[in-house]
Amino acid sequence: MPREITAFSNPLIKYVRDLRDKRHRRAAKQFLAEGLRILTEARETGRLPRTLFYAAASANHPLVHALSMDVEDAGGDSIQTTPDILSKLSGKDNPQAVVGVFDEFDATLEDLDRTTSGIWLVAERLRDPGNLGTILRTGDAVGAGGLILIGESVDPFSVEAVRASMGALFTIPVVKTEWEHFHTWLRAGPGQLVGLSLDTDTDYRSAPYTGPTFLLTGNEAQGMPPEMAEACDVLVKIPMLGKADSLNAAVATAVMAYEVLARQEKSPRSPEPTKSARLAMLSESGSAKGELRRAKASTRYKTG
Repeated sequence: MPREITAFSNPLIKYVRDLRDKRHRRAAKQFLAEGLRILTEARETGRLPRTLFYAAASANHPLVHALSMDVEDAGGDSIQTTPDILSKLSGKDNPQAVVGVFDEFDATLEDLDRTTSGIWLVAERLRDPGNLGTILRTGDAVGAGGLILIGESVDPFSVEAVRASMGALFTIPVVKTEWEHFHTWLRAGPGQLVGLSLDTDTDYRSAPYTGPTFLLTGNEAQGMPPEMAEACDVLVKIPMLGKADSLNAAVATAVMAYEVLARQEKSPRSPEPTKSARLAMLSESGSAKGELRRAKASTRYKTG
């Protein structure tokens, strides 16, 4: 049965609120996600929060009800609370109906199967959480196999990044690694490395793309280092017809990803990107348990 917390002084409220801080989040190896859409997306991939908070007014919503039951079935904590406490937890004046505390999860390059998708996204020293979240959403939209973060990039589990991803954090594998490891791994198998650069005359619409294509976006302010540019199989640029000299990193990545997708859809040799293939890499055991929990919840709700 869900329990109720209405006091700001409750130690759990302080603990969860502190997850907004990077140091506390890293020490706890947990993070916050908010919003029914995002938590439902997580649930559909087999990932459930350890602790679920929801407003009393939302208790009878079918998705909230199913989510709460699944969390309890998995041994988690389902807590009914007030809008004021939800606001405290999320840091927003108009909080979402649900907030979840999740265990951090990660993947390694060795976990990735490059044959599952024709498009992979790579970002070097990405600093803005909004950009990271938007790139994840783009990856989900084009069926990318995953996002590979090179070097000291923004934390994908920050509240801002999770919020900006709109649930894509749970559907796209995210790998954090260093350039040398990535480059060695990439060259050990098939893969074309395409870099976005201002220092080239090659228009992105005229370059050849052969799957799997790894799209490399450099740091927002400095671009990619020379050694990375030299390692690319092809450098391309997006024409700028106005006074601005470049696009936002997330926008440029989206433009490129859809160009590669359109090109590869015309090529029968390219692996077809599928969401099911990406989800299979996220956590096979977690997904299987998630399917079982969803089946139970569905049966319970229909008969109750």
